Amino acid sequence: MRSTLTLAAITLDCADPLELAAFYQRATGLALHPKSDDEFAGLTRDDGLFIGFQRVNDHQPPRWPDQSVPQQLHLDFAVEDIGAAEAVLLELGAAKPEHQPGGDRFRVLTDPAGHPFCIVPSRH
Repeated sequence: MRSTLTLAAITLDCADPLELAAFYQRATGLALHPKSDDEFAGLTRDDGLFIGFQRVNDHQPPRWPDQSVPQQLHLDFAVEDIGAAEAVLLELGAAKPEHQPGGDRFRVLTDPAGHPFCIVPSRH
């Protein structure tokens, strides 16, 4: 019997879970999980997908694109307008690395904890 996996959660290591959860909450509009605290915070999407943020002592942020501290993972977010989404995310506290390998196809940003993430055009 073959089982099918359904993605239920994504968890990112960070120094300050509530701060990182607040950034992604403002960026996505997802609801803050009611049991969030300074050790572990999370956001929940209506379909049940959970994005978690866990405190790691001496967390070393990724140094993308330099691999001296690798990115470990990254998230992709579909958006209607990459330029408009980029402007909003930068205002919320994201940063835009100089290295942009996607050209016009996608944009790489980093969250306040240094994790790279991409914004990509929505597929209709």
